[in-house]
Parts: sequence; structure tokens; C-alpha cells
Amino acid sequence: MTAPQQFPFARQSAGHAPLRRPGSIRRTTSIDSDWPQGYGQPWEMIGRARDLLTPSGGEPEVLASAGFRIMASPIREILSIECTPEHPRAQELVGVRAGGASRQALARIMGDIAGTPLFQLLDDYAGASLVAGWIWSQWTNDWMAQVRRNGTAGRKGRMLDICTGFAEGSSSLAADGTPEHIDQSSTEVGPLENPGDAAGWHAMPFQQGPQKRRARRIDLWREGDLIKVDAGFQDSGSNPNGGRTAIHEYRVHAEIAAASGELVALQALPLILPYRECPGAAIKATRLIGRNVAEFRNAVLETLPSTLGCTHLNDVLRALADVPVLAARI
Repeated sequence: MTAPQQFPFARQSAGHAPLRRPGSIRRTTSIDSDWPQGYGQPWEMIGRARDLLTPSGGEPEVLASAGFRIMASPIREILSIECTPEHPRAQELVGVRAGGASRQALARIMGDIAGTPLFQLLDDYAGASLVAGWIWSQWTNDWMAQVRRNGTAGRKGRMLDICTGFAEGSSSLAADGTPEHIDQSSTEVGPLENPGDAAGWHAMPFQQGPQKRRARRIDLWREGDLIKVDAGFQDSGSNPNGGRTAIHEYRVHAEIAAASGELVALQALPLILPYRECPGAAIKATRLIGRNVAEFRNAVLETLPSTLGCTHLNDVLRALADVPVLAARI
């Protein structure tokens, strides 16, 4: 067996969001997780999203907003769901378990709202619920033992070869293929909101105690025949010191041909990641160049499966599928 390539730990946050550009659209989303009954019990996930147009002149305009409240079971099934705006078939998602099944069900049941902030939030339920419980590692010493007993990620708790960071021989794995968190890295981070741009993010409440947040931002604007994209992504949560700790953070820059929707340039920057093998996924992301971004919800998983990709970078890239829809509003 050849051990996967290792890199220096990625431990540097990009900090707060950049100032909005005149003539741009910004989509921001967040999914907050809270366990009122403690870890290992059903937990509440609250999603928020907003599309904001910043015109070249005049005041910013909210193009759309959305939200959800999901009660999730310990094995990541949807126990209950409320959506804003309401959708007539949303209750059909009750009983669906997070992962490929939830994404397939979402496309089948609510595919008519693809491209909207609500669809993006619900699509992100799979990834957000996968990593949500990590925040308990900051608050309890026996979290890893509980994960080994009750793990729902990967293949019945075995993570072998599910992504670049868990490729066979990685520092992330124990001998039996279960996750090994002894050498896991995380980083203290500041707020995502830019102090010079009060309208730059939708409202996100202050978190304390073991509460987790997945947040993403997509900025897009036109330059000649190109749509330029600057996207940010972070998985973080509150820590016992009163601050925030992040386990994942990426920054992605992309150029898309406005006429055809083809991805012509891509740079994926791994900023905060848990294992030394994880940054390798960013190198392989350029395999998507030449593909139509409107197809990315499926094309990313087809192009970067298993150890070719990172579960969380794939989520960042899949969200670019909505860029053509948003760009039409500029």
C-alpha cells in the first residue's frame, strides 16, 4: 500500500467576507445545529438563506430569502420539517435519511424550485448534518468513543476511501477503517461578517454552548464575456473559550463563459482542513474545467468521486450550479 500524499496542515482562515462589488449578486446561506437534549439525541437544524443584488448605483435589493427548521434523528433522518417559503410537497421529505438518498428525494420532490435559495439549503442538509456532531469534540472528552459506537457517516461508521482525506493509509484512519481523530486539526476563527458591510450577510444569531454552523457565500458579477465567482465556505462552531473553531474552510474562484455556461478557470484554496491529506482534493478540482456549471450538482460527484474529491469541497463546487440562474438577475 502506498500512503496518500501529505501536505502541511491547512490552518489559515480567509477571515470575514470581502466587501460587496457594485453590480454583483451575493447568495449567503447558513445551517445552525443545536442539541437541546444533548449529543446522541434528536437535534434541531435551522437554515437561513438570502440572495442580495448590489446594483452599480442605489440601495441593495433582496431578490429572495428562504429558511427551514428540521428536526433530525441521531441517524440523520428528517423527523419534521418546516420551510419558508412553503412548498406543497415538503412533508414528503419526512423519514428521508441524509446523504445521497436525501439529495435524490429532494430532486424528485422539490426539483421545481432548483436554483432557489431554499433548494440550496435543503441540498446542503446532507453535508451539514454529516459534520454537525463534530462540534461536540470541542466540549467533551468522550466524543470519539460515542462516534465509534453510533457513527452514521461513511459505510456504517467505516470511512475508508470515502474521500481524499480518508484514503487508505491516511493519518485520519485507524487500522479498522474507522476515523482516527487523534491528529485532527482545527483553527480558531473570527466572524464572517465584514465590519465595513452591515448588509453583507443575512442575520446569523450568536451561538454559545455546543452549537455548529455551516455557512457559505457566493459572489458573482460580469466582466466582459465572463461570469466571475468568489465563493467562501466554512464549518465552524462555538467553543468553551467563548470564540469559534472551524474544521473546514475553502475559498473558490471561478470564471464561467456567460454564453455557454462552461467553466473556463477554477482555483480552489484549502484554508482550514482536519488532516494532512485533505488539501490534495483541491488539486484535482480542476478536472471540472470545460464542464457546464449548470450540471454541477451531478457532474461534480461523477468527476470527483471517492478519493478523488473532498466531501465538503464537492459541496462548494456543486453549489455553483445555481450561478447561471443568479447571473440572469444581474
